[in-house]
Amino acid sequence: MPSSTRCRTTGLTTEQQVWLTEQATCSVPSSQENPSGPSSPHGSYNGYVENPRDVSDTTDQNFRRMHYEAHNFTLSIFWSPFLVRSEDGRLPGLSWSGLWNLYLDEADPAWTSQLGGFDFLIISGGNWFTRPSVFYEKHRIVGSNYYLLRNIKVLNLEYANWKAFRAAFDAINKAGRAGRFRGDVFLRTLSPSHFENGQWDSGGDCVRKWPFRRNETRMMPMEEKLYKQQLVEFRRAKAEAKKRKKGVRFRLLEATAAMLLRPDGHPSRYGHWQDQNVVLRNDCVHWCLPGPVDMWNDIFLQMLKDPYA
Repeated sequence: MPSSTRCRTTGLTTEQQVWLTEQATCSVPSSQENPSGPSSPHGSYNGYVENPRDVSDTTDQNFRRMHYEAHNFTLSIFWSPFLVRSEDGRLPGLSWSGLWNLYLDEADPAWTSQLGGFDFLIISGGNWFTRPSVFYEKHRIVGSNYYLLRNIKVLNLEYANWKAFRAAFDAINKAGRAGRFRGDVFLRTLSPSHFENGQWDSGGDCVRKWPFRRNETRMMPMEEKLYKQQLVEFRRAKAEAKKRKKGVRFRLLEATAAMLLRPDGHPSRYGHWQDQNVVLRNDCVHWCLPGPVDMWNDIFLQMLKDPYA
């Protein structure tokens, strides 16, 4: 488990650490698997008990393959924050740090090319679409999510989220029709952020020490739109897959409502390596380990045990 996710080693009080780990006492009982998406799943799927053997064919830490010999189980992680093909962005006459080119109708081959080797696929995403991006479809610029140049249409990030999830699910169903993938696909729903008194780039922080009660908070409007769009595309893909008697099966790992109530589970200013002397923006997107994110594993394992869950 990376030291940067162990909030107990980077500044949280003992009382907070105890609360973060108490959720392990809940009543949910504790093959090959392939989580694909942004960085949040990395923390969740690093939480296994057995020490795995690294069988990765690359030194890139964003693409790992770990084998759990006692269970004959292989876990692979593919870094694909937008789910579609992406690259560092460049526009003539524009200097913009951190710009991305997103090809919204092309699922990322970094993970789609590997589908045939797995029984389970976990898809997640959403938070990265806030990055300044230029959108491409059919290899032509169709817009961007910021006003970059006068001749480029401004499209909001919800557009990119919608198109990316459609492309990803269509690629999975295409692999199913071709017989390259006949496993279960889990959509792990959007993981909400908990910035207060500002956004991620304007001093926002998450300093709460206890969970919300159910009626004490609600999702940010933008995140709610992303969440609902993902559900629409999930249901569309599931209906398409059901037309075939054998092949891909889509299943919903609903985490959003529960995670919305846990503003206390983020690293905040403690999301860094223990010996790292740096000043970083407060992290209210990723999650501490141990912490509320461990619930994802509990739910996932229960769904594996019960094919009708």
